[in-house]
Amino acid sequence: MKILSDALLESYRNQAGIGIQAALQRLDETFVRSDSFNFYTSVAVITSSKIEGEPMEIDSYIKHKIQQVEYLPELTQKPNDLFRAYIYAKENRLTSSHFAQAHRLLTEHLLSEHSRGFYRQNPMVVMEHKTGRIQFEAAPAHLVQEEMRKLWEDIGLLLRSELSLEETFYYAAFIHLVFVCIHPFNDGNGRAGRLLEKWFLSDKLGPAAWYIQSEQHYYKHVKEYYLNLNRLGIFYEQLDFTKAEPFLMMLPKALDN
Repeated sequence: MKILSDALLESYRNQAGIGIQAALQRLDETFVRSDSFNFYTSVAVITSSKIEGEPMEIDSYIKHKIQQVEYLPELTQKPNDLFRAYIYAKENRLTSSHFAQAHRLLTEHLLSEHSRGFYRQNPMVVMEHKTGRIQFEAAPAHLVQEEMRKLWEDIGLLLRSELSLEETFYYAAFIHLVFVCIHPFNDGNGRAGRLLEKWFLSDKLGPAAWYIQSEQHYYKHVKEYYLNLNRLGIFYEQLDFTKAEPFLMMLPKALDN
C-alpha cells in the first residue's frame, strides 16, 4: 500500500481480536428498531461536534433530533450539517467524490463555499479546541494532494479486498489517523475523519457499523484521543506511525459502549 501500513497489524490482532465478533453480533441483535439509526447518529454527531468545541449539550441535541425541540439556529446548524453528511454517507458508497460531497454538507455553516470539499493550499497546525494547545503540524500544503491520492488508492484497495474483522477495524482506525494527520481541508477535518472511519466500517461490515459509538468513545476519552495523536510526533514529515497502536486500539474499545 502507498501510505497505510500493516506493521502493527499482528500486535493489534492479538489485542483486539477477542470480542469483536461477539460485540458486532450484539449490535445486529439490539438495534433493530426503525428509529435506532436517527438516535445513535444523533449521539455520534453531537459528540463528534463537541470534540471540535461545539457548545450544544448532548441531551439537548437528542431532544432536538428525536423530539423536534427547537433551539437557537447557532446551536443546531453545524451539528445538523454533520447529521446530513452521515445520512448521505449511509446512502452512498465510500469514494473520494462522495466523501468530498459529505465534506461540503458538514461544512455548510462552517466554511465559505469555495473551501467546501476542496483541499487546502495553505499551512495548517492542529490545535486541541478545549485548551488551544498546538497538537501537531499537518501535512505541508504542497504534499496534501499527493498524500490524499495515496490514501484514497489504499482505501480503494482495501474496499476491494477480503478483510478479517480485525483487519477491518485496524485499517478503519488507521485511515482515520492518517487522514487527521494530513488534515487536508481548511476546517472540518476532525468531524470528517471520524465519519470516514465509520463510513469505511459500514462499507465493509454493513449497517450495524453505524451503531458503533466510536465518536462518543472519543469524546469521553478526548484527552487520550489527543495524547495518542501526539505520540506520533509534531511535524508531519517526521511522524512515527510505529507509535500508532494506542490510537488504533481506541476503536475496538468503543464496542464496549
